[in-house]
Amino acid sequence: MVNQVQRGDGTLSSRSDSSAASASGGDSSKESSRCSTPVLDADRTDRLRYKMRRRMESGDHWFSLEFFPPRTASGAVNLISRFDRMGSGGPLFIDITWHPSGDPGSDKETSSMMIASTAVNYCGLESVLHLTCCNQSKDNISRHLSKAKHLGLKNIMALRGDPVGSDWEEEEEGFNYAVDLVKHIRSEFDDYFDICVAGYPTGHPEAHSYKEDLIYLKEKVAAGADFVITQLFFRAETFLKFEEDCRPSGSPCVCVQGYQSLRQLVKLSKLEVPEEITRVIEPIKDNDAAIRNYGIHQALEMCRVLLDSGRVPGLHFYTLNREVATMEVLRQLGMWQEDPRRPMPWAVSAHPKRKVEDVRPIFWGSRPKSYIYRTQDWDEFPNGRWGNSSSPAFGELNDYYLFYLKSKSVFEVFTCYIAAQPNRKGHKVMCLPWNDEPLAPETNMLKDELEKVNTRGVLTINSQPNINGKPSTDPIVGWGPPGGYVFQKAYLEFFTSSENVNALLKVLKKYEPRVNYHIVNVHGRNLTNAPDMQPNAVTWGIFPGREIVQPTVVDPVSFMFWKDEAFALWIEQWAKLYEDESPSRMIIKYIHDNYFLVNLVDNDFPLDSCLWQVIEDMFELLQTGLDTGDAPKGNNRIKCVFIVDEK
Repeated sequence: MVNQVQRGDGTLSSRSDSSAASASGGDSSKESSRCSTPVLDADRTDRLRYKMRRRMESGDHWFSLEFFPPRTASGAVNLISRFDRMGSGGPLFIDITWHPSGDPGSDKETSSMMIASTAVNYCGLESVLHLTCCNQSKDNISRHLSKAKHLGLKNIMALRGDPVGSDWEEEEEGFNYAVDLVKHIRSEFDDYFDICVAGYPTGHPEAHSYKEDLIYLKEKVAAGADFVITQLFFRAETFLKFEEDCRPSGSPCVCVQGYQSLRQLVKLSKLEVPEEITRVIEPIKDNDAAIRNYGIHQALEMCRVLLDSGRVPGLHFYTLNREVATMEVLRQLGMWQEDPRRPMPWAVSAHPKRKVEDVRPIFWGSRPKSYIYRTQDWDEFPNGRWGNSSSPAFGELNDYYLFYLKSKSVFEVFTCYIAAQPNRKGHKVMCLPWNDEPLAPETNMLKDELEKVNTRGVLTINSQPNINGKPSTDPIVGWGPPGGYVFQKAYLEFFTSSENVNALLKVLKKYEPRVNYHIVNVHGRNLTNAPDMQPNAVTWGIFPGREIVQPTVVDPVSFMFWKDEAFALWIEQWAKLYEDESPSRMIIKYIHDNYFLVNLVDNDFPLDSCLWQVIEDMFELLQTGLDTGDAPKGNNRIKCVFIVDEK
């Protein structure tokens, strides 16, 4: 239940809250952990407790997912990728467990704090951070909470935690029970955090009785807890009996995925596996696939009983950092909802201070996590329009952040990436240093033209088609709320040789002012026809009852900051794959040192894009020069073949 308090009769219920009611506006929208379209909301009426209330009032069931911090940096990379995949199914929130042995409050990439922060800031997921008070001083706990608030975390699961040894020892300058932690959070941070606490359907293993444990649960709620997630259980009737006494808000489920996973769960939860489950699992304990299928079947049966009871608004899944079984259960329940619509054309962060952000430069379109990292220290974010930012303070992109990008072991030619064709060794190129993902559906609209120009040395890293009034619900280019229309100017960004640039500049003269351009090399030599260095809106939308929203711009000032990152990727994520002085590394370094980065905007969006004709005219001019012996001057007459050593 939401915002639970203790009534005179000793049961748990929810109190009315006028701000929560007004926030819902009577809607029954299926909110998920993904941040919604940014709007100014100083009262935080989008907080988790209100999302739960709206879903309960509308009768929409929700699900949430639990993960634990991995031990290694590569494991953390894989987990962040899993957040993106599993977040697409629409969980209301995810939660991250607190591992005392893993330095959970540190800045390590594997810490609980950093994993939860990444989920919020870079994956746009509503996240709950577990926090235990076991073996921690009051000051240390306060530091963890202050850091969590600074990082944009808004939800805490307050737990006692398990002792390091076999026996519990009281902490002289700390807290001994979860209720003390809840009181401390409310005392020090008032109502900033939504607080979750744990419930135990069979009673806590250390409680003297089931009834005594219910009293402790009610004390935690009375101290300021907003909702309860229960410990796992194996029978639906176990939870339903528990619900009759205290009506908690969420019911956890676990999909058994292997014998060792089951043994570890039982060990951690101190529960006994029912005999009817043990009888089935023991004969197949060495067959993980069979156990997983059985676990999916059992979870489905239990979930259906719980949901059909009308007394369970949400299911909480212990994923064990895996995805197949959980996703299969949710799909069969009809709860996995992949909505192709986007709140914005770019990935939205769930950090509270970015809630009003609704404009970004287009250059980081394929590297949204990088943009979020480099702007994390901004005090304010563009809202309504980008404006003429003469000196945006973009932070440096250092190795710490690169950890969160997808790991890449092979970088192939641009054409293989665009065409989604295997390279000579039969491997598909699924990403490039400038593109963290395979081609977006929108970019696929340009696939044929992109493939043609890439084979000729125009190495594209970003593009978008022109769009003139498509519905906001369009599955490919749509974004924002329904009932609106979206617009785009054609955009093309690429690396190419200085020889090509010399010809391009001559060609562009006949396309002005229709085409705006910005051309720069690694040394900072830049050429542009952008009037007064003003930003150019390249994406906008019109929606019922709202002003025009223009979420994407081409900003000449920001382009110079992007230039540094774009050129650095040639070396940091490509050249370093090869030995010093190897032919492959020398080719990549040559491109880094001598090529230009170009962006082109066709302002006449109602017409077919002229950018492909601009590129064709450039090649025709080059060919004419070669035929007459009067080629444009330049220091690059070598045609580099983009087939580097394939590892």
